[in-house]
Amino acid sequence: QVQLVESGGRLVQAGGSLRLFCAASGRTVSSYVMGWFRQTPGKEREFVAVISWSAGRTYYADSAKGRFTISRDNAKDTVYLQMNSLKPEETAVYYCAATNRYPVVTISQYNYWGQGTQVTVSS
Repeated sequence: QVQLVESGGRLVQAGGSLRLFCAASGRTVSSYVMGWFRQTPGKEREFVAVISWSAGRTYYADSAKGRFTISRDNAKDTVYLQMNSLKPEETAVYYCAATNRYPVVTISQYNYWGQGTQVTVSS
Protein backbone atom coordinates (compact mmCIF):
# COMPACT_ATOMS: atom_id res chain seq x y z
CA GLN A 1 0.00 0.00 0.00
CA VAL A 2 0.86 3.66 -0.36
CA GLN A 3 0.42 6.26 2.35
CA LEU A 4 0.12 9.93 1.48
CA VAL A 5 0.36 12.96 3.75
CA GLU A 6 -0.21 16.49 2.47
CA SER A 7 1.14 19.63 4.06
CA GLY A 8 1.77 23.27 3.27
CA GLY A 9 -1.78 24.57 3.19
CA ARG A 10 -2.46 27.88 4.89
CA LEU A 11 -4.12 31.25 4.55
CA VAL A 12 -2.77 33.33 1.69
CA GLN A 13 -3.86 36.58 0.07
CA ALA A 14 -5.28 36.64 -3.43
CA GLY A 15 -2.45 36.86 -5.92
CA GLY A 16 -0.05 35.16 -3.57
CA SER A 17 1.82 31.90 -3.93
CA LEU A 18 1.92 28.66 -2.03
CA ARG A 19 3.66 25.33 -2.34
CA LEU A 20 2.01 22.14 -1.23
CA PHE A 21 3.82 18.95 -0.31
CA CYS A 22 2.79 15.35 -0.52
CA ALA A 23 4.96 12.90 1.36
CA ALA A 24 4.51 9.37 0.08
CA SER A 25 5.58 6.09 1.55
CA GLY A 26 5.08 2.48 0.70
CA ARG A 27 6.04 0.04 -1.99
CA THR A 28 7.37 1.40 -5.27
CA VAL A 29 5.86 4.84 -4.84
CA SER A 30 7.92 6.20 -7.72
CA SER A 31 6.07 3.94 -10.14
CA TYR A 32 2.72 5.57 -9.39
CA VAL A 33 1.07 8.39 -11.22
CA MET A 34 0.53 11.21 -8.74
CA GLY A 35 -2.19 13.80 -8.84
CA TRP A 36 -3.52 16.81 -7.00
CA PHE A 37 -7.22 17.44 -6.47
CA ARG A 38 -9.24 19.95 -4.52
CA GLN A 39 -12.67 20.04 -2.96
CA THR A 40 -14.97 22.60 -1.41
CA PRO A 41 -17.84 21.47 0.87
CA GLY A 42 -20.92 20.72 -1.19
CA LYS A 43 -19.00 20.37 -4.43
CA GLU A 44 -17.39 17.49 -6.25
CA ARG A 45 -13.71 16.87 -5.92
CA GLU A 46 -12.01 18.31 -8.97
CA PHE A 47 -8.80 17.55 -10.79
CA VAL A 48 -5.95 20.04 -10.60
CA ALA A 49 -2.78 18.41 -11.93
CA VAL A 50 -1.10 15.06 -12.51
CA ILE A 51 2.44 13.84 -13.10
CA SER A 52 3.68 10.51 -14.42
CA TRP A 53 5.97 8.18 -12.53
CA SER A 54 8.92 9.17 -14.71
CA ALA A 55 8.17 12.89 -14.26
CA GLY A 56 8.30 13.15 -18.04
CA ARG A 57 4.65 14.04 -18.51
CA THR A 58 2.33 16.45 -16.77
CA TYR A 59 -1.22 17.55 -17.33
CA TYR A 60 -3.20 20.39 -15.79
CA ALA A 61 -6.76 21.51 -15.44
CA ASP A 62 -7.45 24.50 -17.64
CA SER A 63 -7.83 26.69 -14.58
CA ALA A 64 -4.35 25.74 -13.39
CA LYS A 65 -2.40 26.10 -16.62
CA GLY A 66 0.22 28.81 -16.53
CA ARG A 67 -0.06 29.31 -12.77
CA PHE A 68 0.41 25.91 -11.15
CA THR A 69 3.31 23.50 -11.47
CA ILE A 70 3.33 19.89 -10.35
CA SER A 71 6.65 18.19 -9.76
CA ARG A 72 8.11 15.23 -7.93
CA ASP A 73 11.31 14.14 -6.32
CA ASN A 74 11.34 10.37 -6.47
CA ALA A 75 14.46 10.14 -4.31
CA LYS A 76 12.52 11.83 -1.52
CA ASP A 77 9.16 10.27 -2.40
CA THR A 78 7.65 13.72 -2.45
CA VAL A 79 5.24 15.43 -4.84
CA TYR A 80 4.83 19.18 -4.98
CA LEU A 81 2.25 21.61 -6.21
CA GLN A 82 3.50 25.13 -6.73
CA MET A 83 0.58 27.53 -6.94
CA ASN A 84 1.01 31.10 -8.10
CA SER A 85 -1.42 33.98 -8.54
CA LEU A 86 -3.97 32.29 -6.33
CA LYS A 87 -7.61 33.25 -6.60
CA PRO A 88 -10.27 33.27 -3.85
CA GLU A 89 -12.31 30.66 -5.69
CA GLU A 90 -9.40 28.27 -5.32
CA THR A 91 -10.00 28.04 -1.60
CA ALA A 92 -10.42 24.34 -0.92
CA VAL A 93 -9.02 21.27 0.72
CA TYR A 94 -6.26 20.00 -1.52
CA TYR A 95 -5.66 16.28 -1.79
CA CYS A 96 -2.78 14.24 -3.06
CA ALA A 97 -3.63 10.97 -4.78
CA ALA A 98 -1.80 8.05 -6.35
CA THR A 99 -2.68 5.34 -8.82
CA ASN A 100 -1.07 2.48 -10.67
CA ARG A 101 -4.10 1.90 -12.86
CA TYR A 102 -3.35 2.97 -16.41
CA PRO A 103 -4.30 4.81 -18.45
CA VAL A 104 -5.59 7.38 -15.99
CA VAL A 105 -8.77 8.96 -17.25
CA THR A 106 -11.01 9.24 -14.20
CA ILE A 107 -10.77 10.07 -10.52
CA SER A 108 -12.14 6.66 -9.60
CA GLN A 109 -8.91 5.06 -10.75
CA TYR A 110 -6.87 6.56 -7.95
CA ASN A 111 -6.04 3.91 -5.38
CA TYR A 112 -4.76 6.06 -2.55
CA TRP A 113 -5.58 9.43 -1.04
CA GLY A 114 -4.16 11.67 1.63
CA GLN A 115 -6.23 13.43 4.27
CA GLY A 116 -5.95 16.81 2.60
CA THR A 117 -4.55 20.20 3.49
CA GLN A 118 -6.61 23.38 3.72
CA VAL A 119 -5.79 26.26 1.43
CA THR A 120 -7.64 29.51 2.04
CA VAL A 121 -7.25 32.40 -0.38
CA SER A 122 -8.51 35.69 1.00
CA SER A 123 -9.95 38.38 -1.23
